[in-house]
Amino acid sequence: MRKPKPLAPDREEVLRRIAEYEKEGGDAFFRDVEDDPPSRTLNPCDVDYLHRTAKYRINGFLARIVEGTAAPFITGRHRLKIEGAENLAGLRSGAVFTSNHFERFENLAVRRVSRLVPGRHRFYKLIREGNYFIPGFIGWLLRYADTLPLSSSLKTTALLGDAVAKILERGDHLLVYPEQAMWWNYEKPRPLRIGAFHFAAKSGVPVVPCFVTLSPADSRLPMLPDNVAWTIHVGAPVYPDPSRSVRENAGLMREKTALFNEKIYSASRNETQR
Repeated sequence: MRKPKPLAPDREEVLRRIAEYEKEGGDAFFRDVEDDPPSRTLNPCDVDYLHRTAKYRINGFLARIVEGTAAPFITGRHRLKIEGAENLAGLRSGAVFTSNHFERFENLAVRRVSRLVPGRHRFYKLIREGNYFIPGFIGWLLRYADTLPLSSSLKTTALLGDAVAKILERGDHLLVYPEQAMWWNYEKPRPLRIGAFHFAAKSGVPVVPCFVTLSPADSRLPMLPDNVAWTIHVGAPVYPDPSRSVRENAGLMREKTALFNEKIYSASRNETQR
């Protein structure tokens, strides 16, 4: 029987931080647990959100090819299963997808779900500001594979808001992680920031709640670190109420998404304990 890989020292430290922040609770749930590289403020001149220039169109085209080629290998390695795909049958507009954030590449699971929606649409991902400046091949993908970086600059944030509105208006999909920080292989639902739901409410489009549950790919072995299977659960789209304000809708959509996440997690725990 194959032995699982031992945890690297940096992974041990990440798990220690997760346990510490989980115990603290509150806003600690939104803290980063990874040692991210130094970064700087993303200014308007640094980014072309809608790929209007030749540089971004060409690199974006190539990055989507790379992403599309790699996706089946990564989701296959994690034996991806999709539950609730039937909830997508009636979706005909742009949409904000939400999911729990536990791994660098789990956005490919949500991408796979987005591909099941009838019609043609692009799949965009909101990313943290620092990721946009990561060097090398991964950094290139993070800049050009239909990503929308956040920014600490108010001017750049305004451009981001305009880009999100345009993307959703033309019927494309946007993945936002309301949990904010990535907590490596963390299985429980966490509190949700309001941003994803504000985007959806302001544009009058639904939120598609997704939650990924984790299990051992090989049940004879411990789950971590290289023996993780993904099951992505897709909820019914949560639509804004036209009679309510953007703020009210955002709050209600967040509440319904949180309830969905808790329901899926509880059901998965009950299944495991049988």
